[in-house]
Amino acid sequence: MNKERLVKGLLSLVVVGSMASCTVIRPGQIGMKQTIGKLKPGVIAAGPKLFNPFGTKIIKINVRTVELYQTLELPTKEGLNVKTEIILLYHVKPESARDIYIQYGTNYEQVVVESNFIATARQVSARYDAKELYAVDRKLVEHVIMDELAADIGSKGFQVDAVLLKEIILPAAMTQAIQSKASAEQAALQMEFVIQKAVKEAERLSIEAEGIKKAQLIINSSLSESLLKYNYIEMMKSLSTSPNAKVIITDGKVPVMLGGQ
Repeated sequence: MNKERLVKGLLSLVVVGSMASCTVIRPGQIGMKQTIGKLKPGVIAAGPKLFNPFGTKIIKINVRTVELYQTLELPTKEGLNVKTEIILLYHVKPESARDIYIQYGTNYEQVVVESNFIATARQVSARYDAKELYAVDRKLVEHVIMDELAADIGSKGFQVDAVLLKEIILPAAMTQAIQSKASAEQAALQMEFVIQKAVKEAERLSIEAEGIKKAQLIINSSLSESLLKYNYIEMMKSLSTSPNAKVIITDGKVPVMLGGQ
């Protein structure tokens, strides 16, 4: 009975030991072997890896792009603090994974990336007014933070992929002031449009009146006495041949017709 228990116990230890001595390096990870505190040269390729759990461990460093999300109170040029939601996308350069682990350990994100990210974001935001951060230069600020952060941590083995200002929350009074100014600018643009439309309409009426005036001058200049007499004779001919009964009284210049239909 005791032998049975001893065998079972040994088998359990073997099984546990076997499970503990196997690990998997996944795609997007860099593996390194550390034996009795000493890091072995080279890296371990993706796939399963057997190792002696007594005195040896496998270090895994993620080299995929990761997201670092922060909610920060950033200062502005006028001395205000604005609440922001800001995201950093970065990754560890595969060729630098070994040096990063040696210098900073596996807690490299908090030690290097996060601290530099917060400091750079605060330094850059302090160069801009709150309104510029809110509406005007958000993309520019993102690029400036990205470039300056890359200069700070790029040489340490990190690649900055993007910086995104997701949300900027201004003090309520400033938000109201910005909205009021925007509304006033829209009203001014609308009034300018109305004025321009009125000016164009006045120009159109002036051009139309000038055309009518010129037409009347041309007509008046063409109405000679001979032409008027000719038109008078033609009209009298038409009246004389009309089947309707009528009386025409004229002084030779202006006829007056009485009766008829």
